Amino acid sequence: MNDDAEGLRQYRFTPPPGATTIVLVRHGESAPERPDRPFPLLDGHSDPPLAPLGQEQAVRVGERLADEHLAGTSVDAVYVTTLQRTQQTASPLLDRLGIGSEVVADLREVFLGEWEQQFRARVAAQDPIAVQMFTEQRWDVIPGAEPAEEFAKRTRHGIETIAAANPDRRVVAVVHGGVIGQVLSMATGSSPFAFVGADNASVSELVVLADGQWRLRRFNDVAHLR
Repeated sequence: MNDDAEGLRQYRFTPPPGATTIVLVRHGESAPERPDRPFPLLDGHSDPPLAPLGQEQAVRVGERLADEHLAGTSVDAVYVTTLQRTQQTASPLLDRLGIGSEVVADLREVFLGEWEQQFRARVAAQDPIAVQMFTEQRWDVIPGAEPAEEFAKRTRHGIETIAAANPDRRVVAVVHGGVIGQVLSMATGSSPFAFVGADNASVSELVVLADGQWRLRRFNDVAHLR
């Protein structure tokens, strides 16, 4: 039967020529925030290590992505940020693939200013500024926090840097919850916090087309954690 007789079928998405598929992994759960044990700082950013559960989550997401690689869904490169929780999360996958990672500093977490060492406590206490932050969907209502426009600009540059280096490839980027929220908001034109809250060690997927358009293909996939 020829195509005309069969009609036009629905199709499964395939990245077009020149596109880059970026698998966005949120780092595993980090160490708990404690006022008597402040996190170390790196360039002003809180830099906690993974908690024991986060280390287990890193193993599980590494197993999943490595198994996909062996099954033919390639992982051509792995990117991390300057912060150790992303590097520790990527480590099991890198060991399985036998490759090293590359650092993209532009994809580090949003800078939270005066709340870098106390963000979770402020949110848990329903601080009025935290309420305002979620109402207005802006991190920069926090005193000294990174301006929204600057955060958007650098995360876009980070994604574009990866895409420019990887046409027709599929790569993994282990990043942060705020970064995933920002990137997917820009990809979809959604409200700023629509995708904030991706689970630790979750998998999301972004396709960057050769013409610069972005396509969201998956969000907050945690099947490997169940």
